[in-house]
Amino acid sequence: MLKLIKRNAALLLGVLALIVNMPVTAQSEADEDKTDPHAEVFNLNQYPLASECAKCHQTIYDEWRSSNHAYASISPMFHKFEQRINDLAPTIGNFCVRCHAQVGTQLGEAREAPLWERSEIAREGITCITCHRVNEKYGKVNGDRHIIPGEIYDPVYGASDGSGLAEVVANSKSYNVKLSEKDGRGKPIHNAAIQFTNLQESEFCVSCHQVAVNLGIKLEVVWDQYRASPAKKAGVSCQDCHMSKVPGVAAGFDKMPSAIVDGEEINPDRDHHNHAFAGPGYPIAHPGIFPHNSEKRGVLKRRTIEDWLQFDYIAGWGTRKFEKKVKSGQIDIDFPKPWRKASTRRAAAKMIEDNLEKLEEKRELRKQVMENGSKIDGPFFKGKMRAGKPLKFGYKITNINAGHNLPSGSLGAQPELWLNVALINPQGEAVWESGYVDSNGDMADLHSLDVRAGKIPHDDQLFNLQTKFLTTNVKGTDREMYLPVNFDIDQIPFLRPPGQPTTVLNHPPFVRMEGRSIPPLGERMANYKVPADLVKEPGKYKLAVRMRSRAEPIYFMRFVGATTEMEREMNKWMLDIHPYTVEFEIN
Repeated sequence: MLKLIKRNAALLLGVLALIVNMPVTAQSEADEDKTDPHAEVFNLNQYPLASECAKCHQTIYDEWRSSNHAYASISPMFHKFEQRINDLAPTIGNFCVRCHAQVGTQLGEAREAPLWERSEIAREGITCITCHRVNEKYGKVNGDRHIIPGEIYDPVYGASDGSGLAEVVANSKSYNVKLSEKDGRGKPIHNAAIQFTNLQESEFCVSCHQVAVNLGIKLEVVWDQYRASPAKKAGVSCQDCHMSKVPGVAAGFDKMPSAIVDGEEINPDRDHHNHAFAGPGYPIAHPGIFPHNSEKRGVLKRRTIEDWLQFDYIAGWGTRKFEKKVKSGQIDIDFPKPWRKASTRRAAAKMIEDNLEKLEEKRELRKQVMENGSKIDGPFFKGKMRAGKPLKFGYKITNINAGHNLPSGSLGAQPELWLNVALINPQGEAVWESGYVDSNGDMADLHSLDVRAGKIPHDDQLFNLQTKFLTTNVKGTDREMYLPVNFDIDQIPFLRPPGQPTTVLNHPPFVRMEGRSIPPLGERMANYKVPADLVKEPGKYKLAVRMRSRAEPIYFMRFVGATTEMEREMNKWMLDIHPYTVEFEIN
């Protein structure tokens, strides 16, 4: 009897094992194909939006929403460049988006997905959780970092000890907050803030601000420059300058509450790190898309990226003056379906007005950070200034930033920083200029489309701090290139790795960089010579000087397929730094 029980038990266990491990049947395959309707929502809940954080951290959200970090994934120039380089060299893959849209990458979104197919959290680029849901010191470059998934209620990581939040959590009822969905009514908050001191260190920034593609070409070099800088030696961090109360200067921090919960200030006298991250970059996206705006409510919340791209804010849609003309019949437009209602257009115009005001704040921050990091002295004249003789002079350009080169950041095609100098004769006529631009807005160097077409002369005295790539793999000797891609000569569409480590050559084979930027606290002279036939008569002359800054050259924008609107916005944001004029006599 005992043997029979044992045999039946063994048989039953065998059947159970078969059931557990049996191959998937056609029916179960069909069931598996049915997408769990909650799966996507669950995934997105694991990556809270910045707008959720804004409920308690409104000041930080307002600073961040127009920052370069917030712009990282939305930038149309980034998408054009990223697609172009992938067309040329498909082996790059998701190399770029893992920094620019790290959450989207972790969610498995396709590299090539357009903005309107991406999740809202992916469109936030470098968002709150990109930094505050990281708890490991990676110290690696090229976007090698991992965001810890978790609901809004899960812990975040910050520079402080989290004692202020601990008090709120301990008195959740009086602060009208909830610590889980089970708590019912109240504002959802994270249950803990865990101290992660690496957030205060420059090493935390390395992951995305030191980038080299697989050939060893360094596209982002700010860490290389910083770690050899006087600022590093003095213990000044990236955060000390780019999150301080004075843009680009280690001047300390404002005092401000870390959060406001139910009207109560939490840690009211804590150091406030400005999340605008002042820098030279700027947006050229449609202002209905960027800056981010938590005020998108009601009908605006339902407007898609594609809808916003159809909204003609330049024509004044939604403004009182425009809508009055529409109502009276002076303007007759067949509006796109999303914008046919005047009330919707008015709501959109109001939000865009708010965003444009925010962009003006960003423009001012950009100007401050550039002027706080540079200086122009001069003109310094050489020899006697006499009519009918060549006029020789120079300006001294100083990088007063102790942390990195002037300019820094991405190299190759961008950023642009050059000197524009003009001589005005006693009659008020501009008789000579260097640093002038062509009809597209580009400097008159070898890349200018007008110079290449023979429409304007090459600027032989141009003082330009833009780093250039030099390559020999196209044809002939060294040639300037703005996007060098080391193709095999048999046209296989793959980047060719070097035969030896780039650390031995110090640059990839056939490609090197000609750095022109000024190192920290360094200086350089810009020397000029005006021909004698332009200084014919004695009298009072003027020299006008300014440094000019722009994120991208127009010729490069056309190379990657940018639109006319993108070019227009890029030139609109061109910045003049330290403009001034000096009068002098020529005998």
